[in-house]
Parts: sequence; C-alpha cells; structure tokens
Amino acid sequence: MATKVVMEALSPTMEEGRLVEWKKKEGEKVSAGDVLAEVETDKAVMELVARADGVLLKLVITEGTTVPVTSLVAVIGQAGEDISAITGGAAAAPAPAPAPTPTTAAPTPAVPVEPAKAKPVAELDQPTEKPEHAETRTPSQTARPTAQPAQPMGEGGRVKASPLARKIAAERGVDLASVAGSGPEGRVIRRDIDEIPATPPPAAARSQVPQFAGESFKDVPLSQIRKTIAKRLVQSIGPIPTFYLTTEIDMERAWDARLALKALGPEGDVSFNDIIIKATATALKQHPNCNAWWQDDHIRVWNEVHIGMAVAVEEGLITPVIRNADLKSLRAISADAKDYAARARARRLKPEEYTGSTFSVSNLGMFGIDEFTAIINPPEAGILAVGAIVQKMVVVDNQPVVRRRLRITMSCDHRVIDGASGAQFLKTLRTLLENPLAMVW
Repeated sequence: MATKVVMEALSPTMEEGRLVEWKKKEGEKVSAGDVLAEVETDKAVMELVARADGVLLKLVITEGTTVPVTSLVAVIGQAGEDISAITGGAAAAPAPAPAPTPTTAAPTPAVPVEPAKAKPVAELDQPTEKPEHAETRTPSQTARPTAQPAQPMGEGGRVKASPLARKIAAERGVDLASVAGSGPEGRVIRRDIDEIPATPPPAAARSQVPQFAGESFKDVPLSQIRKTIAKRLVQSIGPIPTFYLTTEIDMERAWDARLALKALGPEGDVSFNDIIIKATATALKQHPNCNAWWQDDHIRVWNEVHIGMAVAVEEGLITPVIRNADLKSLRAISADAKDYAARARARRLKPEEYTGSTFSVSNLGMFGIDEFTAIINPPEAGILAVGAIVQKMVVVDNQPVVRRRLRITMSCDHRVIDGASGAQFLKTLRTLLENPLAMVW
C-alpha cells in the first residue's frame, strides 16, 4: 500500500517549508529512515526522511517550492502501483520554464493607405489668388523667414544691426546674416531677434542624464527564517510594554583578564562576548525575576539559565542557546559559542539547539556600534544589547584618565520586570564585569 510523504513540522514553530533539494529520485528504492530531501524551515535546513520502505513513485513538488506543513510532497509504494487516488492525477510540479529566447518580431502588416490625389500640373503652376477681403497685415505682423538670401551690409561687409540686437544675437547664438531686419534700411533690431523661434541646442550640447545599466530593482522572495523574524517582531515590539535601562561598565580588568587567558594558548582564546554571557548567566541566577517568561495568565520564573546568543546569518538572525550557562566554565561557554555560531551560519542547527532560551544577549560591538536597543524575543522578559568597548576620558579618584568602557542596554518587558528589578540586575552584572574574578569566586 502506498505511503504519503508530507511536509513535516521539523521545528516547533514551523508552519511551512521550502524543499531545498531532493536526495532521492523517482523510481529509486528507499528504506525507512533514508533522507529523502533537505527542507528549509523557519530556523535551519533540516532533513526529511522516509517513513516506509518501497520505491519513490512520485515527487509531487519541485526543488525550491514552499508548501504548508502536512502538504503532500511525494509518494512511496511498490513498483507499478496505482497512486492516482493519492495524487489526484497530479503530476510532479513542472520546473520553472526557461526564459524565452529573444526572436525577431514578425513584421507588422502594412495598413493600406489611400494615396493622395495628384493635382494637375496646370493647377500647381497657378499662383494662389488672394481673397477679396483678406486681412491686411503690417510688415511686423507678418511671419518673417529666419534666413534671407541677402542682407544689407554696412561698411566692411558687416550686417547692419543695432548694438542691442548684436548683444542679444551673440547671447542666443543667432547668425545676424540669417535675420531679416525691419529697422531703417533693413537694420536688424531687437524685435527681429525676439521673433525668431527658439532652436534647441544640438544633442551634443544638451546635458546628458545618467542612465543606470540594468534592472531598476530586484524582488527577493522571503526565506523561511525572514518570515519567522517578521512574525516574531510583530509579536514583540507591538504588544510588549518595553522599557530600556542603559549602564556603562569599566572593562579594564576584563580586558586584562582576556589577555591573560589568551596567553595560555588556543584553549584560552575566549571572546568578550563569552565573558559577557558568563557574567549575564551568573547575574541572572542572583536575580531570577529577570530570568522569566510571560505566559499570558502567569509568569514562569526559571531556575535554569539558558542564554540565547544572537548570531547574524545571511538571511537574518538566529539565537542558538547555551544551556545552563551559569553552571558552565568560561572555556565551555566559548567552545559552545564557536560551535553554535558556525553551524547557525551553515543552517545546520537542530531545533533543540535554538529553542528554550530564558534570556538573550545581542552583541554588535564587533561592528563598531557603541550603543543600541534590542527587541525582546517572546516569551522571554529581557534581552541585553551590547555595544563596543571604546576608550574614553573619565574621572577616577578625582583624576582624568583614559579607560576602556562598555555600554549595555537592557530591554525589559514591564509585565514581568520592574524598573528597580532591572536596575539591580544591571548593577550586579556591572560588578561582575568590572571584577571578573567574582565570577569564579
């Protein structure tokens, strides 16, 4: 009996999937557990596996197609089995048609035009009679030709024209020899210049408007991760009453601690982000009311600390989760962070590796951003926005000194975290970062 292969919900929040690549072909034998295709979910690229043994009788959708969860994508059965009742007679979706090859357009049929009737030669030679009551015009009212075969010349063969007419003609580029003068003795005056129709400058003289070579724009289809980001942000920035708390931290001792760890070799190569995650987890353990979820009819306060680490990927953002970060050593956090970041960018994280965070950290300091605000990832109640470590002139013991400083902004869901609670959490976090030994004490 034939078995339907449907688009499975490969992540907890997946509503639809895009079939990236078929790993099996029609007519190929498959066994339960074999990878049939790779599917792009809202977070990662996952494997769609066979749930039965048999022959892959039909691929219902093509690569690149996005369909809702539970949609039919393929059929597995026995060779020669009739599956029309399952597919409804539907064939595999055709591949996108190639762009048509430009061809020479067929000539447009000529529309017959009735030729004009020729006038008799005698009629052409006859002068046109002036109507008996024709309107009499003065010379200035009669349209004057722009060129004359001969022009009255002054001494030295110079065209007779008034000084003002010469000036205007020079400004407009008018050849006085081509202008019929209406002044005394055929002198060209200003009125003669003004009555000449404006002539557009030659094409070479006109200003050229730059033209972009290529298409004016490109429409980029939404990826599954970008669709999910859009939905989540609408759920966050609108309904959640958010307030922000910013503090500035002295990072001199943390800077020295990191240099000391790096001197130990590759195993000591931890980042400032690793240090901040460790400090955040330790502070959350002391302030559990910030390590909580909003659950509509109740607040869930977590005893475990799972830190979501925001990672920028090509198509958006994903937050792999460093679980029990408060219990892990700095070295273990660094190893997890490197592994998750690499697999997040390759879209190879498993659902359990990017869900279930109790608090998140977003760091843009490596991009030179001094300070920013981050959007809460519901149902979490808070997120830290970490800026760059910069050198500043500050006052220490009444003396101006240059110190390395870091600005951190906490976005708080006011339904869960009050201003004082958030401030106390940030005070503890600042103490830990300014005294790194306190994290291992």
